[in-house]
Amino acid sequence: MKYLVVIPDGMADEKIEALGNRTPMEAANKPFMDELARTADVGTVSNVPMDMVPESDTANLAILSYDPKIYSKGRSPLEAVSMGLEMAPEDTAYRTNVVTLSEDGDYADKIMLDHSADEITTAEAHELILALDKAFGSDIRRFHTGVSYRHCMLIRGGNDHYNFMRPHDIIGRRIGDYLPRPEDGGAEFLEMMRESFAVLNHHPVNEARRARGLKPANSAWFWSPGRKPQLPNFAEKWGLRGTVISAVDLIKGIGLCAGMESIDVEGATGNIHTNYAGKAAAAIDAFARGQEYVYIHVEAPDECGHRAEIENKVRSIELIDREIVGPVVAALRKSGEPFRVMILPDHPTPIRIRTHAIDPVPYLIYDSEIPHTGVDTFTEATAAACGHYNPNGCTLMDSLVRA
Repeated sequence: MKYLVVIPDGMADEKIEALGNRTPMEAANKPFMDELARTADVGTVSNVPMDMVPESDTANLAILSYDPKIYSKGRSPLEAVSMGLEMAPEDTAYRTNVVTLSEDGDYADKIMLDHSADEITTAEAHELILALDKAFGSDIRRFHTGVSYRHCMLIRGGNDHYNFMRPHDIIGRRIGDYLPRPEDGGAEFLEMMRESFAVLNHHPVNEARRARGLKPANSAWFWSPGRKPQLPNFAEKWGLRGTVISAVDLIKGIGLCAGMESIDVEGATGNIHTNYAGKAAAAIDAFARGQEYVYIHVEAPDECGHRAEIENKVRSIELIDREIVGPVVAALRKSGEPFRVMILPDHPTPIRIRTHAIDPVPYLIYDSEIPHTGVDTFTEATAAACGHYNPNGCTLMDSLVRA
């Protein structure tokens, strides 16, 4: 038996007036997902416990069967592992975004314009991370380049419990109410964030971006600290050789910490302009090489939700359906071996709020040998109407593998 899991990150949404009072899933032309859903087990699942923040680390850990209440230690250490960074037990990793803030006034009065600085290129961001490391690096503190706007700071003995604000949650807001507080132990981080604006705002990379009409990445923003988690080995837990395919360091890190194979696909970006076909080809090859479980994560719908790009969110769902779901399912059918497919977003990222929501998400589980009474089209509403609700996402793997 082969198992394909496809995660269109943040795909679930609310009804949007501009789409004729439909959700992006309802508006998207996705014949391959809908065809699977007609004979699949369809329902809804809560991947994030109600007392936890609906972040991608928490939700994807749950989908991969790791209880986030036990194993969620912040997304940054997972990203650090994916970046190949060696973390000692006393090291704390911090996600370091390079963000766009407004330029007038005191630092606290600036507005968070973009958590991704127009999805800055990795090459540009690398120069900025080098500047931050030169300004703030030390024997116990180092900065490391990730992908696009997503980077990492490691501090030996750092505070792994400080509660930072997530930058994508405060787009369009004055940052003063969300900065680290000295009285709570955040003085070190506040000072670096303030000084980072002086380091980055007129850096040559940002002056060149302004000249091209792009937003400058003019401040660092720290969040989601944590120390390296110890995940049970996926193959030992499930008896399956597993592969993770994602452009996002966080997802790669989860896979690597679980002892899974992680495949880097050339041209995979973490936004709508990613190499969908390359991810499909990598999955088909993984199955052909004997891998039994392939987890394909696509960040594009989530990024479109954060950026309030309605048409692009619809298009990203259509591209995932046409260029990933269709070809990989066709290859599995051609192999003649029985297979199952599970498709679900990790969490909703509604256009209206431009951040993650904790609501349940729709799922489908298709079995090539056992048909179910499914739904005509795979959407939030049709899944909810089935009445199958799993309140504990970390148990959904049981429905996929042991059904």
